[in-house]
Amino acid sequence: MEPNPLSSLARDPAKRRPLVVVTEHLADEAAEWLEQRFEVLRCGIHEERFVDAAPEVEALVVRTYTRVDEAILAHLPRLKVVGRAGVGLDNIDLDACKARGVQVVYAPDANTQAVVEYILCLVCDVLRPRLFLEEPVDSAEWNLIRQDVVGLWQMNELTLGILGLGRIGKRVAEVARAIGFTVIYHDIEEIPAERRAGAEPVSLERLFAESDLLTIHIDGRPSNRGFVSRDLIRSMRPDSYLINTSRGFVLDAHALAEWLRENPAAAAMLDVHDPEPFGEDYPLVDVPNAYLAPHLASRTMTAMDNMSWVVKDIAAVLAGRAPRFPAW
Repeated sequence: MEPNPLSSLARDPAKRRPLVVVTEHLADEAAEWLEQRFEVLRCGIHEERFVDAAPEVEALVVRTYTRVDEAILAHLPRLKVVGRAGVGLDNIDLDACKARGVQVVYAPDANTQAVVEYILCLVCDVLRPRLFLEEPVDSAEWNLIRQDVVGLWQMNELTLGILGLGRIGKRVAEVARAIGFTVIYHDIEEIPAERRAGAEPVSLERLFAESDLLTIHIDGRPSNRGFVSRDLIRSMRPDSYLINTSRGFVLDAHALAEWLRENPAAAAMLDVHDPEPFGEDYPLVDVPNAYLAPHLASRTMTAMDNMSWVVKDIAAVLAGRAPRFPAW
């Protein structure tokens, strides 16, 4: 039976260890490290155990699907720090945390390599069709397969556009340039030439109009909701490819579904959605050239381990030390 961390709360307050609530999965090693130092309760924020423990909780560790807002914070009078075991902070109300003096820490570079690899795999999937033989075939079938399985373009003939040249976007640019793509990008910030990885800055309109492949890497701030609008989507080339591994809500799914149906030579590879999981009423369900993945881009063992080590910054804050990766 899992030890009940609440039992320690009845002991001498001077001797008890801080209570940390973990609402979603942590890698085993990081979880064990945390449990060696603190009282740890694993539960969702809507469970009765969380409600019972709330007055004593000093740290909260979340991943993607736990929303930390004013309504939750109001029940956590002793809370000192929220740790996001991941990169995006859109599920945490940063202003509400600041107002209450609650620090927020995260793992900003934990999954960069994993996401970039995933994007490269998607690019290869659409540009270089592959077929593997399960049994021997005769020479006629062999030659027929070789005639049919042909890539229309090489990467060094195409332009890859990047919306958002942050950590992941910059790494995508480096890899794409090394392969041979012409790389263009748009970002709301002016990025010095030495930090562009050889990518050319262009206007938002040029980015969508000129990209053969366009990959989205903007964050989940509220102002980015619906940023990839109907007009931008409809300005894309009718045979272009769109990749989104950022947040589902940054694009207009209805407009994208409409555009894909009108342009069967185009395709969209979407790893993120709004909502997650999506239902039968999701606009992109049954759109034949929309490829929908269940939020897999960061799913490597290494990346998941890296994200889980946000617990070290949790410990730093609880000990009164400065964290390595504060949200502000």
